Amino acid sequence: MKIFYRPFYESEATQFIDQIKAKNPELAVKQRQGLKLLWDKAVDWSAWREYRAAQVKQNPYVYQTHTD
Repeated sequence: MKIFYRPFYESEATQFIDQIKAKNPELAVKQRQGLKLLWDKAVDWSAWREYRAAQVKQNPYVYQTHTD
């Protein structure tokens, strides 16, 4: 006997997603294609280094007024 036994619970959102996946088995492939379209980009390292070099260092206390 388990002391903290809880009956199996699935939320409505989980049930909905499972139903969609059962109706559209190609959905996972489309999701991976969309992920590649938006996130898997080639990195231009020379542009990245130029971007990093052009950044201005932030002051330790950003709300301090400058009285130079």
